[in-house]
This record gives sequence, structure tokens and C-alpha cells, in this order.
Amino acid sequence: MDSRGVLQRGERVASPRDEPALSVKDLGFSYSGEPVLESLSFDLRAGEFAVLLGPNGAGKTTLFSLITRLYAYRQGLIRIGGHDLGRHAIQAHARMGVVFQQPTLDLDLTVRQNLTYHAALHGMAPAEARRRARLQLARVEMPERLRQRVRHLSGGQRRRVEIARALLHEPQLLLLDEPTVGLDIASRRALVDHVHRLCRDQGVAVLWATHLIDEVHPGDRVIVLHRGRIRADGSVTEVASRAGAAAIGEAFDRLTGGAER
Repeated sequence: MDSRGVLQRGERVASPRDEPALSVKDLGFSYSGEPVLESLSFDLRAGEFAVLLGPNGAGKTTLFSLITRLYAYRQGLIRIGGHDLGRHAIQAHARMGVVFQQPTLDLDLTVRQNLTYHAALHGMAPAEARRRARLQLARVEMPERLRQRVRHLSGGQRRRVEIARALLHEPQLLLLDEPTVGLDIASRRALVDHVHRLCRDQGVAVLWATHLIDEVHPGDRVIVLHRGRIRADGSVTEVASRAGAAAIGEAFDRLTGGAER
């Protein structure tokens, strides 16, 4: 593109898909004058699975609250799919799906009713909502649960329904805040493995917040957050190597000073 803004031969207009699914630049946040997050910066691309790894109180949930606009931020920038969250919140949120730490399904509704209600909030026609509900339930391997009331599902099944709901509108970014809280070991492992498959198969960018080392896969990107600052960012091997550790668990302990997890 020349100085007049005219495309030259061979150039193309950038697509929203060329933008990072999530871009955080110099983000800061304080409670009553006390800093909680300080100068966070990272990008997350399509198809990338990033583990936001930090001990309790590191600032993980605060970061998610800023990205989802539960809290307002005054320092820094958040862009989702190329859209500035502060100026274009509707467009940014349309490209994001969220699974919160606390369950948010209506227990007295069926699985389909929970999904189609969410779809309606995104402006989908009823027939399209039902089609997508069936599709996403199949992707989370629960097609037979469509007409079942949520209160009759196990904890792991409910989490899968929440993931299906978060993906109904085909977002570029999926946020999961400590999604395995309250699940047994087998259910935790199954959920972690399943979201990795969704990330790989659907190309959605995933930011998975946890304090549990065993939820990190060898091929993941790891962003270590401690006391509101990013202490490391890279592959499992890179983070361990830079911390002078043999494994990611040892690296995490060194980077967080052995903080309680």
C-alpha cells in the first residue's frame, strides 16, 4: 500500500482472520490503588492452545474479567479478532466464547433449551440455533443428551455442555477459567484432552487458566502469571529451559517461589 492508501500489485486487504484471536498490550489493573495486573502483553493466534498457569491469587480471574468486560480497564489495550474491546465491544464479544469458573447453566432446563437460549442472545434464528446445538453437542460427544435436564448430568458433562454453548456462535477465541474445578481426576483429564482436540480440529484459539501442572500438555504454550506479572511465556520446553529446570513443574515452582497452588 502506497502513501495514498492504494493497494499495489500483489498486495491484499488484511482479513480479520489475519489478526491475533487475542491481543493484550500493556494491560494494567488496580483495586483501591493496589496493582493486581501490571503491564501484561501477549498475543494468541488461531489454533493455539495457551495455558495461563498461575497460583491462586496470581490474577488469572482478574485478567479474564477484563477480557469479558466484567471489569473495565483504563490502562492498556485488548483486541479480539482485531477489534478493540474498549471501542467495539459488540464486535469483539461476538468473536469470543467463555466458560467461567462457576457453572452458569440453568439446571431446570434441558441441554437443548440452555443452548438455544444462548443462541437467541446472539441473534440466531430458531432453526439455525437447533442445528448448531446438535452440531456442537456431537463435537463434545454428547448428542444423546439433547433433551435431558442439566441437573441430571455429571459435573464433567455439564462442563462439556458449557463448552458446546461457548462455541455455538463459532468464535475465534475460547476462554476457560479454571474449568476443571470440582471434577474428579478422570473427568479433569478427559475435559483437558477434549478441549485440546477441539482446538486442533476447529482452529479456535484457547486460553485455559489453571493452577494445576497436570493440565499442561507437552505441546502447549505456557504463560506463567504470578503476582500480576507474566514471569514466562513460551513452549513447555522453553519455559523449563529458561528457568533452569528439568520439567515444567519445577520451572513453575522456581518462577513463583513455590507459591501455594
